[in-house]
Amino acid sequence: MVTHKAKGAAPPGARAPKKASPALLLRPLARVQRIALFEREVRERLSRAALDLVFERAEVISEGQQSTRAGQPVYFGSTMLTIDLEGLAPQLRESCDAGTARHLATLLKNDTAVATRVKSVAAREAARIAGARLKAIATEVKVSARGARVFIDVDVEGTP
Repeated sequence: MVTHKAKGAAPPGARAPKKASPALLLRPLARVQRIALFEREVRERLSRAALDLVFERAEVISEGQQSTRAGQPVYFGSTMLTIDLEGLAPQLRESCDAGTARHLATLLKNDTAVATRVKSVAAREAARIAGARLKAIATEVKVSARGARVFIDVDVEGTP
């Protein structure tokens, strides 16, 4: 007796292959007939209420002195703001750990409103140490995170 095997047929005793469920079959791509005028994106930024809390509770340490350059009086100093996230834990939803501190530092670096606020704190501290409001101020800001703390260092140069 001669039998013919159909192409792709399973050997005797083997199970037949399962057919794909209709839900798993790919649908044809829809053709775009109109395009969107506006693109939408999800952005993450610092909460203004949380920023108020962060700046209110930041530890501020400043040092500086007056000197002369090219016969003109000049002030050189620095201000450091330390944000201890563990101390803010009861008021914040996010976990106050090293990862959150790094994320906060990154967002602080890129926020222009934060830069303005940091420079304002540094100018106020420089005026306090110099004994008078400085006329022209130049600042350099560096933000870093170590553990659950964020450090904002501001170098200040100004003319009394």
